Amino acid sequence: MMVQTKNLCKNFGRFGALRGLTLNVPEGSAFALLGANGAGKTTTIKVLMNLLQPTAGSAVVLGVDSRRISPRELAQIGYVSENQQMPEGMTVAAYIRYLRPFYATWDCALEAQMLRNLRLPVDRRIREMSHGMRMKMALACALPFRPRLLVLDEPLSGLDPLVRDEFMEGLKLQIGETTVLISSHELAEIEDITTHVAYIDQGEVLFQETKCGLTGRLREVRVTLDAEAHLPPQLPKHWLDVRASGNTLTFVDTQFSEADLASRVASVLGGVRTIAVQPVALRSIYTTLARAIRDRSLSL
Repeated sequence: MMVQTKNLCKNFGRFGALRGLTLNVPEGSAFALLGANGAGKTTTIKVLMNLLQPTAGSAVVLGVDSRRISPRELAQIGYVSENQQMPEGMTVAAYIRYLRPFYATWDCALEAQMLRNLRLPVDRRIREMSHGMRMKMALACALPFRPRLLVLDEPLSGLDPLVRDEFMEGLKLQIGETTVLISSHELAEIEDITTHVAYIDQGEVLFQETKCGLTGRLREVRVTLDAEAHLPPQLPKHWLDVRASGNTLTFVDTQFSEADLASRVASVLGGVRTIAVQPVALRSIYTTLARAIRDRSLSL
């Protein structure tokens, strides 16, 4: 595993931001951390990067306890955060020249490609750059040394659609070569690169699995009935976001099985005419789960 945490806890006074969080990020994966604001995603990342000390439990990054990360490990980790600070008075070119000697694996050809693809103004001072330009700058500094681990904390937050596209195009240059751990609410943009997903709520991991496994077992089901649809008093707990309109009932099945779907639906609803099934996009999965967590009706 590239990253592992076990029973990780982080307290801020009496508030427990992380409450026994256990996470396993496989090497070579593009691992997405999902969860509402305040769920503990950024705190988890800061503990992994040794920006915060854990209260209890363990966090291991590149085989090393996060509290003992040395320059050797840091030279293999790229880190991009929406609140990242950079020297305001330096130009883009000057800052990159400053960084090169710290990384024995720095690839000048990749650097040039990143600057070109991200359309960064190399002679402009960092303090004169927009938020979007700063985020692209952070990525251009994090990738040329070909890190083994790339950690991205809300890198797309506040970016306009064009800048998001340019950022993702830059990121895709190294997908497959490096392990990516990303926390983002812009799920439509990261869905194509994501291989694994973990959902964090109130400092705990509710589930983690491959994206293929998650999208495979969640399906949107649309049932057409012979008569007007009414919600039964007792619904299966693994049916989420259940809605009735006319003679149609729709829901997200979190334990989808094509083999017995028809019999399971018929056992709950009478007079079934047709059943249609379609995949659920990662963003829709997130909103469905977030709504279920809020309403305390989640069953996975």
